[in-house]
Amino acid sequence: MILEKSSLTPQSLAGQVAVISGAGRGIGVETARSLLWLGANVILAEIDKKNGQSVEKELSESFGSERVKFIHTDVASESAINNLKRQAEKSFGKMDIVINNATLTPMGAVQDVRIQDWDASYGVNFRAPVLMAKAFLPGMLERDYGVFACVSSVGVAYMGAYESFKAAQVHLATTLDVELEGTGVHAFTIGPGLVRTPGAKAGIEQLAPLYGKSVEEFYALSEAHIISVEEAGAGFAAAVALAEQFRGQEIGSKQALIAAGVDLESDSEAPTSLAAKTAAKILILADRVSQTLKEQSQGWQERPLFERQWVLRDFKKSAGMAVEQWLDELASLEDGLRRNEKPSKARIARLNQLESYYAHLGSLASGYEKNPQKLAEQLEIIQHWRDEITQLVAEMQS
Repeated sequence: MILEKSSLTPQSLAGQVAVISGAGRGIGVETARSLLWLGANVILAEIDKKNGQSVEKELSESFGSERVKFIHTDVASESAINNLKRQAEKSFGKMDIVINNATLTPMGAVQDVRIQDWDASYGVNFRAPVLMAKAFLPGMLERDYGVFACVSSVGVAYMGAYESFKAAQVHLATTLDVELEGTGVHAFTIGPGLVRTPGAKAGIEQLAPLYGKSVEEFYALSEAHIISVEEAGAGFAAAVALAEQFRGQEIGSKQALIAAGVDLESDSEAPTSLAAKTAAKILILADRVSQTLKEQSQGWQERPLFERQWVLRDFKKSAGMAVEQWLDELASLEDGLRRNEKPSKARIARLNQLESYYAHLGSLASGYEKNPQKLAEQLEIIQHWRDEITQLVAEMQS
């Protein structure tokens, strides 16, 4: 179990109840297994009765039949979702966690995919999460606690009938984050990355020829980004356990595992200390990054209300954490450097995400600034901010 290597424990989600759609195979099964290990009870919402019953039997043998229940569900059907809610509450009394894992993956050029397949994809990949939100969010809000996770994907050509609705799921989670602000209910989006699941294999068998590739050649194009089914599911479960940290964001399974203290790259122990001279050099760079962000944050607070809210939400979505969390993160980094502590790989990964925010900021500037001279000046400043982080990360990794 991957999560045994994490900072999470079998008590992290004790007493909570999760429903996972599309839980009859692949990532859904591994998500259920990981949530059970974290202490949650699990509802398997699955349209394939044979798969659903098989997974229920398997997981019951490992974790106890009283903690796992399969409910036959067509997630695109409102009556089926209402039945899911009734049976889930009858079994466990409440629902704390919803993971919209069910998916349908029609492939082909936009003009070639049948409209019936577009409709079916809409039903599973977008209508279903909306129905789940309508069914389960009221109870979460009443208890002022819950996690609602959408699931994203990345692709463009020949995947429009699938990706269009996955992109809509991202926006749904972002919208919910704003609407749920100030409550104990957290919404976010997670993407598994490229995983060799049966569903992914079937989709790639259709997709690869359109790119002039074999299935294995297509996988090879993204070999560095492939993760196992177990890693993807463990990442989903870790994200749920750390939902307060990820609310409003679009993250990946790897990112969630790193945040939970899992090192997917190596099982070896990294050095825990730095030479004083090296730590002092990194501390100077970290202080520069921190001062830049403090100055920006102060400027954002002086903007009109709606503009300020948009900027802060855009920062949180792109940088992975709210600005206050980033300032705390940088302060913690500086404290550790003063004690000559070696920065963790997880901390370095988070800094890479902060750098990606400034890349995003450059793209925004290019879109709204029409004066070439002013644009050049703005891009030069933004590039300087990016360079500060790049240099800091390089020193931390050396």
